[in-house]
Amino acid sequence: MIFSKACEYGIRATIFIATQSENSKKLSLNDVASNINSPAAFTAKILQQLVKTGIVNSAKGPNGGFWISNEASLEMNMLQVVKSIDGIEVFSRCALGFQQCDSTHPCPMHFQITDIRDALYKMLNETKLNELSKSIQNGETFIRGISMID
Repeated sequence: MIFSKACEYGIRATIFIATQSENSKKLSLNDVASNINSPAAFTAKILQQLVKTGIVNSAKGPNGGFWISNEASLEMNMLQVVKSIDGIEVFSRCALGFQQCDSTHPCPMHFQITDIRDALYKMLNETKLNELSKSIQNGETFIRGISMID
């Protein structure tokens, strides 16, 4: 994938938290880390970034944890999550890592990857977090091979 490992985990965490937040549940760091199959220390850094950018809410204390409001889940698209972790540059930098790569000085893969990136950008922009959360709750999709249906 074109996303960093942190972004992949960030997407997983956001979807998982949204799914659990439907029931007004706040999740601990360990809950999130174990359910997205990510090391706890790495997950903590990712969640910190998601909180900082307003993707995820957090509270400390015995009744604390991580959550996403239902309203935010309805409005938030997955592009916002990607931007929060990897930034928008993921959609413009060279696929081969060259500093000088654009339509006037393209790398060998420039034009092929441009179409793919444009389609991915559009899909992420049009996909709401709530849609993905509902697909897990309905048993249509899974996180770590487990559906959220009890």
